[in-house]
Amino acid sequence: MTGKIAEGRMTAAAEGDVTVFLIGMRINNFRALRSWWPVFMAMPPMLRELSRDEESGLLGFRMLCGGLRDVTIVQYWSSREKLLAYASAPDKVHQPAWSAFNRRLRAGRGKVGFWHETYLVPAGAYESVYVNMPSFGLGAATGVIPVGRRGNRAAERLAR
Repeated sequence: MTGKIAEGRMTAAAEGDVTVFLIGMRINNFRALRSWWPVFMAMPPMLRELSRDEESGLLGFRMLCGGLRDVTIVQYWSSREKLLAYASAPDKVHQPAWSAFNRRLRAGRGKVGFWHETYLVPAGAYESVYVNMPSFGLGAATGVIPVGRRGNRAAERLAR
Protein backbone atom coordinates (compact mmCIF):
# COMPACT_ATOMS: atom_id res chain seq x y z
CA MET A 1 0.00 0.00 0.00
CA THR A 2 1.23 3.41 -0.86
CA GLY A 3 -0.33 6.80 -1.01
CA LYS A 4 -1.86 9.37 1.23
CA ILE A 5 -3.74 8.12 4.27
CA ALA A 6 -7.40 9.10 4.38
CA GLU A 7 -7.92 9.79 8.07
CA GLY A 8 -11.09 8.59 9.74
CA ARG A 9 -13.71 6.14 8.57
CA MET A 10 -14.23 5.98 4.82
CA THR A 11 -16.20 3.80 2.44
CA ALA A 12 -15.89 3.14 -1.29
CA ALA A 13 -17.58 5.72 -3.48
CA ALA A 14 -18.77 2.95 -5.84
CA GLU A 15 -22.25 3.34 -7.29
CA GLY A 16 -24.31 0.60 -8.88
CA ASP A 17 -23.27 -2.91 -9.84
CA VAL A 18 -19.63 -4.00 -9.65
CA THR A 19 -17.93 -6.94 -11.34
CA VAL A 20 -15.05 -8.48 -9.40
CA PHE A 21 -12.62 -10.61 -11.38
CA LEU A 22 -9.97 -12.68 -9.60
CA ILE A 23 -7.20 -14.18 -11.66
CA GLY A 24 -4.16 -16.05 -10.50
CA MET A 25 -1.35 -18.42 -11.20
CA ARG A 26 0.54 -20.98 -9.15
CA ILE A 27 4.12 -22.01 -9.74
CA ASN A 28 4.12 -25.78 -9.40
CA ASN A 29 7.78 -26.24 -10.40
CA PHE A 30 10.19 -23.34 -9.77
CA ARG A 31 12.88 -24.89 -11.97
CA ALA A 32 10.52 -24.78 -14.98
CA LEU A 33 11.14 -21.08 -15.53
CA ARG A 34 10.21 -21.32 -19.22
CA SER A 35 6.76 -22.56 -18.23
CA TRP A 36 5.80 -20.04 -15.55
CA TRP A 37 7.79 -16.86 -16.28
CA PRO A 38 5.93 -16.04 -19.54
CA VAL A 39 2.61 -16.61 -17.73
CA PHE A 40 3.69 -14.24 -14.96
CA MET A 41 4.87 -11.61 -17.46
CA ALA A 42 1.72 -11.73 -19.62
CA MET A 43 -0.44 -9.80 -17.15
CA PRO A 44 1.43 -6.45 -16.85
CA PRO A 45 0.94 -5.46 -20.53
CA MET A 46 -2.79 -6.22 -20.25
CA LEU A 47 -3.13 -4.16 -17.08
CA ARG A 48 -1.23 -1.25 -18.70
CA GLU A 49 -3.46 -1.43 -21.78
CA LEU A 50 -6.62 -1.47 -19.68
CA SER A 51 -5.43 1.28 -17.32
CA ARG A 52 -4.66 3.63 -20.22
CA ASP A 53 -8.11 3.16 -21.78
CA GLU A 54 -10.74 5.01 -19.74
CA GLU A 55 -13.50 3.22 -21.67
CA SER A 56 -12.14 -0.28 -20.95
CA GLY A 57 -14.31 -0.75 -17.88
CA LEU A 58 -11.43 -1.64 -15.55
CA LEU A 59 -11.94 0.46 -12.42
CA GLY A 60 -8.82 -0.72 -10.62
CA PHE A 61 -6.76 -3.72 -9.56
CA ARG A 62 -4.46 -5.01 -6.86
CA MET A 63 -1.85 -7.78 -6.98
CA LEU A 64 -1.66 -10.12 -3.98
CA CYS A 65 1.00 -12.72 -3.27
CA GLY A 66 0.07 -15.83 -1.31
CA GLY A 67 3.52 -17.04 -0.43
CA LEU A 68 6.20 -17.86 -2.98
CA ARG A 69 4.05 -19.92 -5.33
CA ASP A 70 0.78 -18.02 -5.71
CA VAL A 71 -0.03 -14.67 -7.33
CA THR A 72 -3.56 -13.27 -7.47
CA ILE A 73 -4.81 -10.10 -9.14
CA VAL A 74 -8.09 -8.67 -7.89
CA GLN A 75 -9.76 -6.57 -10.58
CA TYR A 76 -12.79 -4.31 -10.25
CA TRP A 77 -14.82 -3.73 -13.41
CA SER A 78 -17.74 -1.42 -14.19
CA SER A 79 -19.66 -4.29 -15.82
CA ARG A 80 -19.41 -7.90 -16.91
CA GLU A 81 -20.05 -6.76 -20.48
CA LYS A 82 -16.85 -4.67 -20.47
CA LEU A 83 -14.85 -7.54 -18.94
CA LEU A 84 -16.13 -10.01 -21.53
CA ALA A 85 -15.63 -7.52 -24.37
CA TYR A 86 -11.97 -7.13 -23.42
CA ALA A 87 -11.47 -10.88 -23.07
CA SER A 88 -12.76 -11.50 -26.60
CA ALA A 89 -11.43 -8.39 -28.42
CA PRO A 90 -9.19 -9.53 -31.29
CA ASP A 91 -7.27 -6.23 -31.35
CA LYS A 92 -6.26 -6.21 -27.66
CA VAL A 93 -3.31 -7.78 -25.82
CA HIS A 94 -5.43 -10.47 -24.14
CA GLN A 95 -6.20 -12.70 -27.15
CA PRO A 96 -2.60 -13.42 -28.24
CA ALA A 97 -1.50 -13.75 -24.60
CA TRP A 98 -4.31 -16.25 -23.93
CA SER A 99 -3.39 -18.32 -27.01
CA ALA A 100 0.29 -18.38 -26.03
CA PHE A 101 -0.62 -19.25 -22.45
CA ASN A 102 -2.74 -22.21 -23.53
CA ARG A 103 0.11 -23.55 -25.67
CA ARG A 104 2.54 -23.25 -22.72
CA LEU A 105 0.05 -24.78 -20.32
CA ARG A 106 -0.32 -27.89 -22.50
CA ALA A 107 3.43 -28.14 -23.13
CA GLY A 108 4.31 -27.49 -19.48
CA ARG A 109 2.51 -30.59 -18.19
CA GLY A 110 1.48 -29.18 -14.83
CA LYS A 111 4.48 -26.95 -14.11
CA VAL A 112 2.28 -23.86 -13.78
CA GLY A 113 -1.34 -23.56 -12.67
CA PHE A 114 -3.91 -20.94 -13.60
CA TRP A 115 -7.35 -19.98 -12.30
CA HIS A 116 -9.93 -17.23 -12.44
CA GLU A 117 -13.28 -16.41 -10.81
CA THR A 118 -15.83 -13.75 -11.73
CA TYR A 119 -18.38 -12.28 -9.33
CA LEU A 120 -21.26 -10.07 -10.41
CA VAL A 121 -22.10 -7.94 -7.38
CA PRO A 122 -25.36 -6.00 -7.60
CA ALA A 123 -25.77 -2.57 -6.07
CA GLY A 124 -26.63 -2.89 -2.39
CA ALA A 125 -24.85 -6.25 -2.05
CA TYR A 126 -21.45 -4.87 -1.10
CA GLU A 127 -20.11 -2.50 1.52
CA SER A 128 -16.72 -1.38 2.68
CA VAL A 129 -14.99 0.49 5.46
CA TYR A 130 -11.43 1.80 5.55
CA VAL A 131 -10.09 3.38 8.76
CA ASN A 132 -6.96 5.52 8.51
CA MET A 133 -5.95 3.77 5.30
CA PRO A 134 -4.49 4.79 1.98
CA SER A 135 -6.67 3.89 -1.00
CA PHE A 136 -7.26 0.14 -0.99
CA GLY A 137 -9.46 -2.41 -2.77
CA LEU A 138 -12.75 -1.12 -4.13
CA GLY A 139 -12.01 2.24 -2.49
CA ALA A 140 -8.82 2.56 -4.56
CA ALA A 141 -10.77 1.66 -7.70
CA THR A 142 -13.66 4.09 -7.18
CA GLY A 143 -12.46 6.63 -4.64
CA VAL A 144 -13.64 6.98 -1.05
CA ILE A 145 -16.18 9.08 0.81
CA PRO A 146 -16.85 9.47 4.54
CA VAL A 147 -18.74 6.49 5.96
CA GLY A 148 -21.54 8.69 7.31
CA ARG A 149 -22.76 9.44 3.77
CA ARG A 150 -23.70 5.77 3.34
CA GLY A 151 -24.48 4.84 6.94
CA ASN A 152 -22.35 4.31 10.01
CA ARG A 153 -23.06 0.59 10.28
CA ALA A 154 -22.40 -2.17 7.73
CA ALA A 155 -26.10 -3.12 7.82
CA GLU A 156 -27.05 0.42 6.82
CA ARG A 157 -24.56 0.49 3.95
CA LEU A 158 -25.76 -2.90 2.70
CA ALA A 159 -29.40 -1.77 2.80
CA ARG A 160 -28.76 0.94 0.21
